[in-house]
Amino acid sequence: MLNLSLDPPPFGRSSGSYLGRILPFVLTLVIGLAGGFLAGRKSGKIALSVPSRLQILPSAPVDEAASSPVAPRATPAQGAIARLLPPPSGTGAPQSPLVRRIAVTLRGSLEESVAAALPSDEKAWAEELTQVMNRLLVWSLKVAHDGRKGDKIDLLYELPRAQPSGFARVDDAGPNVKEPVVLALHYGSQKLGRVITAYRFKAEGAPFAHYYDKDGVDVEEHLVDSPVAEYEQVTSLLRDGRHHKGVDFKTPVGTPVRAPFDGQILRRNWNFGANGNCLEVLDLASGRHAIFLHLEEAPKEMQPGRRLKKGDLVAKSGNSGHSTAPHLHYQLETPDGRVLDPFAVLPTRKVSLAGAAKTAFDAERLRLDPLLVAGR
Repeated sequence: MLNLSLDPPPFGRSSGSYLGRILPFVLTLVIGLAGGFLAGRKSGKIALSVPSRLQILPSAPVDEAASSPVAPRATPAQGAIARLLPPPSGTGAPQSPLVRRIAVTLRGSLEESVAAALPSDEKAWAEELTQVMNRLLVWSLKVAHDGRKGDKIDLLYELPRAQPSGFARVDDAGPNVKEPVVLALHYGSQKLGRVITAYRFKAEGAPFAHYYDKDGVDVEEHLVDSPVAEYEQVTSLLRDGRHHKGVDFKTPVGTPVRAPFDGQILRRNWNFGANGNCLEVLDLASGRHAIFLHLEEAPKEMQPGRRLKKGDLVAKSGNSGHSTAPHLHYQLETPDGRVLDPFAVLPTRKVSLAGAAKTAFDAERLRLDPLLVAGR
């Protein structure tokens, strides 16, 4: 049955004259709809108008060994999976990422195990995906040393619509990135006797998304006296096995860099080809040296001998020298030049979500969990 709701005639006009004018239109509309319905019944199908940016893809048989496409805002698909197509070319908007999941069983190295779990057309992502996973796991264990054969990993992640060597997508922070994005991770560690969890979440008003465990506690540690107050992620640590001498803070060009202690400028802009704009600062209390590399610029007033107070603006982060992405390299050394891990020798803290942010995080975790373990 077709119900038509007609607005009453304007106040002050007779209902008879109004109906007389609109009745032919109503009859034409009803006849047209009835004709379309009968034609649809004869052909066995009714045509529906589907928005041009929405594609309905038939589901393929589930392969437990391969990654499974997942609709980002739905339970595991049954019958069909809807994905938003990329915007028309020339709009400048980023392409829609593909959400995937894999179940990994540790057999050898983490990268080998991840590669074995990926479908053939995604194996080129194994190295990059492993690096992103390691950034989350390194705060709890070193997989190369602490991983055990048979450790289980569930991973939910995004890939852009291209191979790793030929794309750029826009992330929350703004700059183009060339790596997958992990949405959620569970690592069952036999050595620790527990499951390591990480969920990507961006609190309302926060400049970046961060990773939190199932209880809403930040996966990363934070330096109490950090040279940068706002950054997206620590992308390199001394403990991560890369033999890197400093801590890399992923942060956009132009982020304020502040003195983490009362100090004095020792050097400015040396070995520019590798270091880019750089400064070395002496900690007047401990005699330690702090080195800041890849700055946007080394301000002219930051000359050797200049005294600094803790919290003073020293420079702004950049992407100069031998650097592949915007970040701050922060290196701490003893008076005799031995490299120190700032997260091992300086006070640190953990950040916990609270209030409305915690409520929103819990909702996001409950949304991601069924997708993370789908097919187990």
